[in-house]
Amino acid sequence: MKLLPLEDRIVVKPQDAEEKTAGGIVLPDTAREKPLMGKVIAVGAGKLLDNGSRAAMNVKKNDVVLYGKYSGSDIEIDGEDYKILRESEVLGIVEK
Repeated sequence: MKLLPLEDRIVVKPQDAEEKTAGGIVLPDTAREKPLMGKVIAVGAGKLLDNGSRAAMNVKKNDVVLYGKYSGSDIEIDGEDYKILRESEVLGIVEK
C-alpha cells in the first residue's frame, strides 16, 4: 500500500526504541521510551498559499528528522507503525 500525505504533511517511520541502556541494562517493553526520531517515507506537495501557489517543503524523502513527544498522529499500515506530522511539527533534520 502506498500512502501519499496531503498539503504540508509528512509520513515518518519512527526508529525502534532502545532495548538497552548505555550501561547495558536490558529494558522491558513497558520501560522503553517512544522514539523521537525517524526516517521520512513520503512528503506532501506543500501548503497551499493564498495566491494559489504551493510553499516549498524543507523536508524531503529519506531525511532523518526529530519531532516532539506528542507530535503528529500514530497510524499502522500493513503491520508497520508510522507517524503523520505537519512540517511545522518537525524540530530538525539530522545530518550525517
